[in-house]
Amino acid sequence: MRLTSMDYPDPDVIRVGNTYYMVSTTMYFMPGCEILKSYDLVNWEHASYVYERLDSTPAQCLEEDTNIYGQGMWAASLRYHDGLFYICFVANDTHKTYLYTSPDVRGPWTKNCVNGFYHDNSILFDDDGRVYIVYGNRKIRLTELAPDLSGPKPGGIDKVIIRDSDDAPLGYEGAHFYKIGGKYYIFVINIPRDTGRRTESCFISDAVDGEYTGFKVMDDDHGFHGSGVAQGGIVDTPDGKWYAILFQDSGAVGRIPHLMPVTWNGDKTVFGDNGIIPKWFETPDLNPGYVYSPLVGSDDFKETSGDFKSFWQFNHEPKPELIDRDHEKGTVRITTGKLSANVMQAVNTLTQRTVYPECMARVTLDGSGLKDGDYAGLCMLESEYAFIGLNRHNGQLRLVMCRRDLGDVDFWGERHDTEPPEISAEMPVSGDTVILGVHADFTDLKDEAAFYYSDVECNTPYTGGDCTAGMISFGPVAKLKFRLDHFTGVRFALFVYSTEQTGGHALFSDFMRD
Repeated sequence: MRLTSMDYPDPDVIRVGNTYYMVSTTMYFMPGCEILKSYDLVNWEHASYVYERLDSTPAQCLEEDTNIYGQGMWAASLRYHDGLFYICFVANDTHKTYLYTSPDVRGPWTKNCVNGFYHDNSILFDDDGRVYIVYGNRKIRLTELAPDLSGPKPGGIDKVIIRDSDDAPLGYEGAHFYKIGGKYYIFVINIPRDTGRRTESCFISDAVDGEYTGFKVMDDDHGFHGSGVAQGGIVDTPDGKWYAILFQDSGAVGRIPHLMPVTWNGDKTVFGDNGIIPKWFETPDLNPGYVYSPLVGSDDFKETSGDFKSFWQFNHEPKPELIDRDHEKGTVRITTGKLSANVMQAVNTLTQRTVYPECMARVTLDGSGLKDGDYAGLCMLESEYAFIGLNRHNGQLRLVMCRRDLGDVDFWGERHDTEPPEISAEMPVSGDTVILGVHADFTDLKDEAAFYYSDVECNTPYTGGDCTAGMISFGPVAKLKFRLDHFTGVRFALFVYSTEQTGGHALFSDFMRD
């Protein structure tokens, strides 16, 4: 069963009382480390962000030409122990392991660091008061931590407990560690050479540092282009049923979590129907009638209870001093404070996840405050991005559709973040304000975006449904891609950046999506 139909990779899930909590990788988006909550494991809503900003490094703040695309917060371990929530994750730009704790999932969260670097880690609080962390790639290591989780316990257990073959395209990683019924379980993913797709395995031992025996538990693509479903956590219900949440690479929309039942054959776990995800099954509802708040949505920007609604995240750490909100008028004004070659380096870009299989969005843009060389608009944000927007050129505003096609590049080597985009379509505009729209189609890996525009005076009032209805198509259809240099799904993004002089601004209002 596909959950949320959005980019929520590397899930870890727990239950506290009658509430389930799930954490997911948020990488370079801020606020970061989002936790969702649910009462039935199917429907989810926002619970909290663990941090507003991480370490405020130059790269996390998009200073000059630096960034943390493909880095930042990865694959957190979520635990609840003795009245405290624990979140542990690494950031691949700072090479630190972070530990956040709070008695309330809504925060505030206390930040500390664990001495050492623990890739794709999972923490286990054992019954005897000892604490362990498993982590690694290809070689899965078990390390005993000090009682305060500040680092390895002097003289404690520290050993490799699982090894993958050297010829596997992706070695064992994404560990999730549990003690159930007196036995120790470690769930990991890998890509075996014989299948070439992501596979979930389980390793079991009678002792925490004993011999672990492994077997496959999930080798199924759920009917989606051979893309395996793997990596994630398991959780029990109050009445003793078990479920797993693993994710699947799903093209440009990102990596989508899937839910499946887990049963037991003696000590062994059985995922789905003997390793196949069932098309339909029921889950117990621990809070019948509860109405969930959406994980994405439209916004008139008149919300006054906080800075922005929870479904907005900034691309990298924002600079609030360059953002002005008029809650009465429902506008967001973003001013530029640096020169940027393209949207990749634009500070204060507001983003929302896209949704499989299709989704649409539109926004009203007032470009009267743009200076020569400024661009502002609505973007499908990824490394091979495409956008529609306004650009002031030689004193005049023009409507542009731009895109960037990187071609065949080495995403693990040289970065490609500073090239200007290609202008695929342009035309002059008579006024300062336009309505911009985009329709994204991810169906069956189609992964395309079509852009639209309308003059404010000519636009048909939006009453729901197709928010691009009545608008005019502009520019070629853009191909969307999931690239490893960003490692995130394509997002809707509202942006402004300057190429010649700083201080220009864009005014956004009436963001709507279907």
